Amino acid sequence: MTENGGVSTESYVLLALATLGYFLYTFSWFSLAAYLVPVIDTLGLSGTEAGVVTGAVQLSYIPLALVSGLVIDRMGSRVSLGVGLLVIGVAHVLRGSATGFATLVAPTLLLGVGGTAVTFGLPKLVSELFPAERAGTMSSVYTIGSTLGSATVFAIAQPLVDPLVTGWRQFFTYTGASVVAFALLWFGVSWGLWGRVDRFGDDDGRTFALASVTGDLRRVLTHRGLLLLVVVGTMQLFISHGLSNWLVAILQTRGMAPALAGTLASLFVFVRIIGIIGIPALSDRFSTRRLPIMACGVVGTVGMVGLLLGGSVWTLSASLALVGVFVIGGLAPLVRAIPIEMDGIGPGLTAVATGLIFTVGEVGGFLGPFTVGVVYDRTGTFEPALVALAAGSLLTAVVGYVMDEPAQAESVDSAGGASVD
Repeated sequence: MTENGGVSTESYVLLALATLGYFLYTFSWFSLAAYLVPVIDTLGLSGTEAGVVTGAVQLSYIPLALVSGLVIDRMGSRVSLGVGLLVIGVAHVLRGSATGFATLVAPTLLLGVGGTAVTFGLPKLVSELFPAERAGTMSSVYTIGSTLGSATVFAIAQPLVDPLVTGWRQFFTYTGASVVAFALLWFGVSWGLWGRVDRFGDDDGRTFALASVTGDLRRVLTHRGLLLLVVVGTMQLFISHGLSNWLVAILQTRGMAPALAGTLASLFVFVRIIGIIGIPALSDRFSTRRLPIMACGVVGTVGMVGLLLGGSVWTLSASLALVGVFVIGGLAPLVRAIPIEMDGIGPGLTAVATGLIFTVGEVGGFLGPFTVGVVYDRTGTFEPALVALAAGSLLTAVVGYVMDEPAQAESVDSAGGASVD
């Protein structure tokens, strides 16, 4: 059945199901952060080891982002999403049986491997099932699904679910098994619906030929505007993962009960939806990308300073709201949308450009929680780490100031024009 614009109802069903898969991925991913304190106590982890484990998913993206994008472009989103979810579920079950640092970090890295298939499979799915002019709106759907996944686990893990299970091991095992079951459901439903959808993404016969791959890489690696955007994406992930993974622990060191700390951490994730929806809309309305990036960086810095100096629940909540709405929620969709508009990048190189952003950006995603853990080990306090996160937000504002608008952002190599597929 097809609606106006040639998009079939089955396409929406598949997008909704894939969004639920993204929800389950981030739910599984951040289960460790939600239970970080009891996991540290049970396994006897140091702050540095805890920082490595909480940053392990991001670490797995660093060598795999570009490769994963190339593979997904060739095998398609349907299979990629199913395989990725299956790996995520198995890895999460294995995390539930960890006995120490090594047996926890290994399945967490494996979870990240499966996560790359979901992260890059979803944009591929949207490109296949929806026309280009609707890609932004459809992408916001799964972005919100991702946000709700991490928010939900903080909201229900210790406050609601923990009294019903025997602790984090059982929680990880049950939720991992649920993801495996969902992966099998995805395979069945997508196989049944795939032949009934209208596909918009054209099969342009991409190959692994060396000349094709190196040509695309040269164009993205010499594009000044994209390289500046990589810095923005790196700082956004540095702050997002550094704060999200340690927030419950940070709040508990301020004397908060675990339930209240979990609730605030959940609200911190939920408020990002305001930025995910609102900031790009304002950016579109005023036809500018530079100013929103600058504003998000400045407001995020103010929020980090408030988190550093604030003592009351209300001050901490307001500070977290500023960081969540602007520097995390607001920047996330902008970083993903801007390459499509860039002169010299455009739709033809968007996947490669996004892969570059994640390849470098997840270095920041790993260094965020790792830095917080190392600083806490060395100083016994989180304050210096919060200063580092605030500096990252301020750097984002500076980069936004020196950027050109996307349509004016050109390649460092003047010969690198927009590709035509």
